[in-house]
Amino acid sequence: MWQPFRPFRSADLGGIQICMLLLLSAFWWSSLPLLEGSGASQAPQDTVSVSLPGDIILGGLFPVHEKGEGAPCGPKVYNRGVQRLEAMLYAIDRVNNDSNLLPGITIGVHILDTCSRDTYALNQSLQFVRASLNNLDNSAFVCSDESSPQLRKNATSGPVFGVIGGSYSSVSLQVANLLRLFHIPQISPASTAKTLSDKSRFDLFARTVPPDTFQSVALVDIIKNFNWSYVSTIHSEGSYGEYGIEAFHKEASERHVCIAAAEKVPSAADDKVFDAIISKLQKKPNARGVVLFTRAEDARRILQAAKRANLAQPFHWVASDGWGKQQKLLDGLEEIAEGAITVELQSEIIEDFDRYMMQLNPRSNLRNPWFAEYWEDTFNCVLLDSSELINPINRSDPKQLEDGRVICDENFRLSEKVGYEQESKTQFVVDAVYAFAHALHNLHNDLCLQSQACPAMASYDGKEFYNNYLLNVSFIDLAGSEVKFDRQGDGLARYDILNYQRLENSSGYQYKVVGKWFNNLELNLPTVVWNKEVDLPTSACSLPCEAGMIKKQQGDTCCWICDNCEPYEYVYDEFTCKDCGPGYWPYPDKLSCFALDIQYMRWNSLFAIVAVSLAVVGIFGTFIVILLFAKNHDTPLVRASGRELSYTLLFGILVCYCNTFALIAKPTIGSCVLQRFGIGVGFSIIYSALLTKTNRISRIFHSASKSAQRLKYISPQSQVIITTSLIAIQVLITMIWMIVEPPGTRFYYPDRTEVILKCKIQDMSFLFSQLYNMILITICTVYAIKTRKIPENFNESKFIGFTMYTTCIIWLAFVPIYFGTGNSYEIQITTLCISISLSASVALVCLYSPKVYILVFHPDKNVRKLTMNSTVYRRSAATAAVQGGMLSSSGYSRTPAPGTAVGATTATSTDRGNSQNGSQRSPSLVLVQSQAAVVHNHEEFNGAPATAECDSCRAEIPEPQCAAIEDPTIPSTIGKCSQD
Repeated sequence: MWQPFRPFRSADLGGIQICMLLLLSAFWWSSLPLLEGSGASQAPQDTVSVSLPGDIILGGLFPVHEKGEGAPCGPKVYNRGVQRLEAMLYAIDRVNNDSNLLPGITIGVHILDTCSRDTYALNQSLQFVRASLNNLDNSAFVCSDESSPQLRKNATSGPVFGVIGGSYSSVSLQVANLLRLFHIPQISPASTAKTLSDKSRFDLFARTVPPDTFQSVALVDIIKNFNWSYVSTIHSEGSYGEYGIEAFHKEASERHVCIAAAEKVPSAADDKVFDAIISKLQKKPNARGVVLFTRAEDARRILQAAKRANLAQPFHWVASDGWGKQQKLLDGLEEIAEGAITVELQSEIIEDFDRYMMQLNPRSNLRNPWFAEYWEDTFNCVLLDSSELINPINRSDPKQLEDGRVICDENFRLSEKVGYEQESKTQFVVDAVYAFAHALHNLHNDLCLQSQACPAMASYDGKEFYNNYLLNVSFIDLAGSEVKFDRQGDGLARYDILNYQRLENSSGYQYKVVGKWFNNLELNLPTVVWNKEVDLPTSACSLPCEAGMIKKQQGDTCCWICDNCEPYEYVYDEFTCKDCGPGYWPYPDKLSCFALDIQYMRWNSLFAIVAVSLAVVGIFGTFIVILLFAKNHDTPLVRASGRELSYTLLFGILVCYCNTFALIAKPTIGSCVLQRFGIGVGFSIIYSALLTKTNRISRIFHSASKSAQRLKYISPQSQVIITTSLIAIQVLITMIWMIVEPPGTRFYYPDRTEVILKCKIQDMSFLFSQLYNMILITICTVYAIKTRKIPENFNESKFIGFTMYTTCIIWLAFVPIYFGTGNSYEIQITTLCISISLSASVALVCLYSPKVYILVFHPDKNVRKLTMNSTVYRRSAATAAVQGGMLSSSGYSRTPAPGTAVGATTATSTDRGNSQNGSQRSPSLVLVQSQAAVVHNHEEFNGAPATAECDSCRAEIPEPQCAAIEDPTIPSTIGKCSQD
């Protein structure tokens, strides 16, 4: 036998569930008979419904009346609920009149009032499943040809194929749990609780609005956009408020927004409860922002409590779509609500629905049994009926009853002038109806061959219909918006951000759209107005820290004190300072660091100019001396100065002056290598040459008193070899130093604000590298002291002595100054440059200024006679000759001291006679003077022809004495003289 049209099979239910539902159904069957026909029933309030016949019946659940305090339903009609009910009827009319959508099939309705209460809504929804628990009256179907049953057009209602509603999430939670047992799909146009997305519990629930998860994100986005970090929250008891505020708290916590106070409004709250909530909020004065996740009636009573409290500092309300953009909710509370920010699902005005509503009146709209109440509430008047005849009409005013109530005028029509405004969820109610229509249309196309409803469509399972058709619909609605569901049955998340503002030049108020939210917030902040404030108010436990400061928590995570970072630290995060590290410094905003400028000696600095100027003068002076010596290369004065060691010494002085340029140049590996070699080797060249000179002079004069035997290693070649060997030691030390401490550059940080580029030379390493030169200086000074009393003609030792004394003073002063100026690299480098230049200048001036003076100003004195001081040397030579013979005959060595013949070469016969007749000098004096003659004389002959001297040697000195003047420092011609 053909089964009646129903959305589920009773065999799908468990035995216990069937028994329970049969008992409930029996109760409702006996006590709540369905209304037959269209229009309102005359039954009690809880049995009133809207029932329209059709091939397919869609149920409806809307909050037509407000929640009652003592009874399930209050006496006052809920305007939003009536508009939503009319929106469903309007959409049904359009679908039934659409030839392209479900042609030949009529959709009927069965709409019930939930009275904004979840338990009452659950009881009401049992009417939807009652017919499914009993066999339908077969007379409802007509088989015209006894083969294909058809539903009679005048049948009032049957089992619903789907339900539109409820509005409140708490209602939808209760109803969805019931409807899923009977495989009845449900689409809500207003329920936004997050938990309704759980398909394991609500597998047949869908909605044309998004879940509160997105609304909570939008609310936190708004708060963050205001830079608020400390807010209070109020939520209504029930799934809408509790799930919504839970999502808000979670999102706020993740984004560092703290909750100062979290208050809940109980279902049966009175004014004392609301006053207590406002009092608790006042104890957190820094939390100026208050987030409301409440139902509309709770939001109004909160504002009333705030008005009673007469707040000196108003709160700034941020409300969910429970408040939305309801104008009537704020009647008499406009001043308290001014500046409120509310979130409303983005919806468009359906102008055709406004035309539909404006043509309605109580006489024409008989299918809506609650429309008369809505009319009376809207126009604040009374519709006369038979019950009103007991109250006579006021004779003085025929439009008014005796009790003062105004009689509704028959010409009244809904319009904007009387406060009519299309309710924000109207679009979503219409979308829900059309979603069912499109899904049924697709089902009909797949299952039915004829244009009317077929048995296959009638027996199709509601769960499969939900999954295969309802969730897959996608269409453009009457407002031009896209409608579709995700796999959880949720609609697209689009919100308007509204601001409640006073109208310009008026005492009226309006909601103004100041932003949008679709995955992210777009807010026009300058257009937002605030309650009694011009600038953006603050809502923070502690004020934000200034640049360079971090937060130190105290108690609440949003309460802190600000603490400064160190000058060299930057703010890593709001709670942590981090060191920028050596060579870096934080930007003024302390958010990051930049590299400090690397400092090194610049050529244009005053310090460099002073040091370079001194070095340039020294180099210029050194070249002058070198040129003068080169020009007078073969003159007695230059030859007597020891040309090899003189040029070596001048080269060392030049190297010392050039060190200034290596020290001032930007540190690189090349310049650092030059510094190490230049300073140590330059000094070693100077003091090795001076040491060789002083040592030679000292040896000659001190050995003369002991022996007349010729000394070794006093020839120029020997002196050069000795000097080179001494210099090589310093070169070896420097090379070992470079192996131990490879050359390179390093960054030096005297303090956190400076980065100095230096050579990789530690100050103590530099000092140790100069120990060898210090030893050379010390020994030179000792020899200078030992030779300070030599004869007048050999007083170069006095100049050497003065050079060494001055050098010691310079070095003794340099060491503490160098180490004491380590924090100022410019002073330290300048000190080193000047010390090196002064050491070189002392050697240059003291040793060469007397010679330069003669070469430049008195070239007439640059002769051998004056160089030798002939008077003295003639005496010395003659005396040495005589005493040589005497010493020989008396047992002394017959070899006169070297240099005797040198003195003799300049002696005249008169001198020789005087020497032979009157000289009574001691042998030691003769030896000293003869050795001195060699010191001064051998240089003079170095490199010059000596034939005349040899001849003089043979003529005036016997052959044995002639051989005695053999000196390796004299060229080979004189050596041959001794062999002839």
